[in-house]
Amino acid sequence: MSISRRNLLLGTSTLAVLGEAAAGEAQAQGDTRANTRERVLGIGGMFFKSHDAKGLAEWYEHHLGINPTPSDYGQAVWQQTAGPTVFAPFPQDTGYFGRPEQTWMINFRVRDLDAMVAQLRAAEIAVKVDAKVYPNGRFARLLDPEGNPIELWEPAGPNAHS
Repeated sequence: MSISRRNLLLGTSTLAVLGEAAAGEAQAQGDTRANTRERVLGIGGMFFKSHDAKGLAEWYEHHLGINPTPSDYGQAVWQQTAGPTVFAPFPQDTGYFGRPEQTWMINFRVRDLDAMVAQLRAAEIAVKVDAKVYPNGRFARLLDPEGNPIELWEPAGPNAHS
């Protein structure tokens, strides 16, 4: 059975919401078992090799608004907006990331996909918008200057941009 990336995102987001609701209900009823296991709070960083780390960091800052890693503790680090995050290993032979040797892909949540796409295209960056609107939102694809795949996701629903 094959599952699409978008269905995976939808299912994972739904399970996360249901899990949070169940944990909240258990806690309200005095059940502390929901909090007996420690768990991570979110992604603390994304680290990958680059042929031109400084130049690539500048590209991400200029085109996607991601602050580069601070060089001292007085500088601001990029802050994510809270919202759904999917953590999903894929089969080794997936074609979803593009090139066969590509071992990772990042998916960024965006507030307004059309505005982001227009901004990137104005900078002469090729972006392919998926024409289909999925129950969990809309998607677009682009590559960074080193050919790394980036997926942009505008979540659907009332809590999409929380």
